[in-house]
Amino acid sequence: MNDERIYWLAWSTIKGVGPILLKRIQQHFDHLENAWKASPKALGEVNGLGGKLIQTILEQRVKIDPLQLLEDHSQKNPNFWTPSDRDYPALLWEIPSPPPVLYYYGQVNPKENSGVIPGIGIVGTRSPTEHGRRWTKKIATGLAKSGFTVVSGMAAGIDGDAHQSCLNAGGRTIAVLGTGLDLIYPPQHRQLFEEIATQGLIVTEYAVGTKPERGNFPARNRIIAGLSRAILVMEGDEKSGALITAKYANEFGRDIYALPNSPDVLQAKGCLTLIHNGAEIIIEQEQLLANLGAIPTLEPTQQLSLLHVTEAETLPDLDPISLKIFKALNHESIGFDSIIQITELSASEVSGKLLGLELMGLVKQLPGMRYQRS
Repeated sequence: MNDERIYWLAWSTIKGVGPILLKRIQQHFDHLENAWKASPKALGEVNGLGGKLIQTILEQRVKIDPLQLLEDHSQKNPNFWTPSDRDYPALLWEIPSPPPVLYYYGQVNPKENSGVIPGIGIVGTRSPTEHGRRWTKKIATGLAKSGFTVVSGMAAGIDGDAHQSCLNAGGRTIAVLGTGLDLIYPPQHRQLFEEIATQGLIVTEYAVGTKPERGNFPARNRIIAGLSRAILVMEGDEKSGALITAKYANEFGRDIYALPNSPDVLQAKGCLTLIHNGAEIIIEQEQLLANLGAIPTLEPTQQLSLLHVTEAETLPDLDPISLKIFKALNHESIGFDSIIQITELSASEVSGKLLGLELMGLVKQLPGMRYQRS
């Protein structure tokens, strides 16, 4: 048994410790078992862990037997990954807030999880126009036939059209839920749910029994963005959840595309705002597929090490802070704010060291305050 997964599950039950903070704890202690047994003083060295929260952790963890928790939890939730598991999606560990537990149902494809087969997210309004639906079906079909995996949220409207069109074209699709795997929401997607489970995969960070609470869906959207190499926003007003997904995609260094329509159409306003702010415009399917085909995949030898830098990776001789920043980067771009979150350094420290790394030719800056290794 992978002992570390026991502690990912145990830590995920501690109130007040969310995905961002738990990733910091893991990176600080290297192993969550060490963190579970750590003294209050040692816990206090983690950025974001204050005295009150540490006291809460101490009070909660004495009531939990991690091994027994795993056994009891697995009876109702037999299929789940933690970041310590081999099949945990590599792209999800890249983001600042990877789900500590990811439940799944359906057909697992290791090449998707490793990033060799790219996932493309398609999101949009629950009340699409005919224009939005037609283009969603057209693009999802084209993606499926081109070997991409379509990722969406199984909501009514654009999401459902994206999943169904992909399935109809013989492709694979991943649905990310805002509920437990035992609750199909919306209820009219029961048949779609079963079709996806037969031909693709359904994932959620919520355990069995979790109902569709309002706050679950914005959190769900970060997983859609995290699993995708690019996000296609087909339609949505300016308060649409699709724009939340796009916001996450921007933070995670994913490409964003938006479908235009007339400014007089309410469902087009969100897309037009994204285009105005720099998103790529979807003009024709062939060009879109060509652009997406240029997105690099993670080859097996280049897959992200979830918990450590691989032994085969040769790191430059740098001062500790510069090295920490360099290790936070890879060959895909990442936003300045995400670097701060990952490294737990101040903005001034990160800015100064990034400039030094650029001058050494190790890092290059891209538009939008994004950085990647050279």
